[in-house]
Amino acid sequence: MGRSKKKGPYVDLNVLGKVMKQKDTGSRDAIKTWARSCMIVPEFIGHNFSIHTGNKFFGVFVTEGMVGHKLGEFALTRNYHGHGK
Repeated sequence: MGRSKKKGPYVDLNVLGKVMKQKDTGSRDAIKTWARSCMIVPEFIGHNFSIHTGNKFFGVFVTEGMVGHKLGEFALTRNYHGHGK
């Protein structure tokens, strides 16, 4: 079940604030975040994010096709190493 249209998309204000600050300064450093449920909005396009997977941070560069998805969808939490030999 999706989020109510009345509420609008969930965007973490801390992450949005960091993106706006980067746009003002022109910095291209990765934005470190634990907010996997944060929706990707058009303001995030062209920015690097380091998304926490529960164990380490996974780097993601946001493109136009990712708008509307959540940050956690692009940082997988499970590593499949194949079946035993």
